[in-house]
Amino acid sequence: MSTLFGSADMAKKPDTDWRIITTALKLGADEGWRRLTLARIAEAAKIPLADLNARFSSKWAILNGFSLRIDQQALKAAGDDGSSIRDRLFDLIMCRFDTLHPHKSQLRAIARDVVPADPISGLCGLCAMRRAMTKTLEAAGVSTTGLLGRIKIKALSLAYLDAFRVWLMDDSETQDRVMARLDKSLARLEHLADTFITPGRPGGDADAENASSA
Repeated sequence: MSTLFGSADMAKKPDTDWRIITTALKLGADEGWRRLTLARIAEAAKIPLADLNARFSSKWAILNGFSLRIDQQALKAAGDDGSSIRDRLFDLIMCRFDTLHPHKSQLRAIARDVVPADPISGLCGLCAMRRAMTKTLEAAGVSTTGLLGRIKIKALSLAYLDAFRVWLMDDSETQDRVMARLDKSLARLEHLADTFITPGRPGGDADAENASSA
C-alpha cells in the first residue's frame, strides 16, 4: 500500500526528518514563521535540540528539506506517456501541486507571514524553486545545460510561480483556474521556443550553447 512518501512498510519506520518538517510547518502556520525558533520546533517535535540541529541548521534548511521531499514525490508520481514536452511539463507541475495540496493551508499562512518581511526565506524559496524547475525540465526530457538551459529554467520558474500564486489561493476541487493559468503560460513558452530557440534557426539551441561556452 502506498503512502505520501513511500510504501506502508517504510511509513512504519520512524522518519524524524519528516516529523521535524511537518512540525515546523504546523507551528509556522499557527504561531508565525518569523517568530518560530528551532528550540520551539524541537520541543513540539519531542526531540533534543542538538539532534534537530544535527539534521537542520536553520528554519530555511527545514523548508529546503520539505522542498526536496516534494521534488521526489512529484517526480515519482508523474508518468511518462510519450506526450509533447508541453504536456509533460504540465503533468509534472500539476503533480507537484497535488503533492503540495495537503500542506496548502500551512503554506498559505507561512507565505502571508514571510513575504515580504523575511527576504532570506524568500531567497531560499527561490533557490528551491530553481532546483525544482531544473528537475522538472530534465524529467520532461529538456536539457538544462549552458546559457540556453539557464534561460529555460528561469522561464519555467516564472510560469510555475504564476500558477503557484493562483493555486495557493484556490480552494476549488477542480483546480480549473490553476490548470488554465498553467496551460496558458506553457503555451506562451512553447510559442517562444518555436520562434526563437528551435534548433537550426538563427539564435537557436546550437547558437545559444555555443555562446555559453565562448
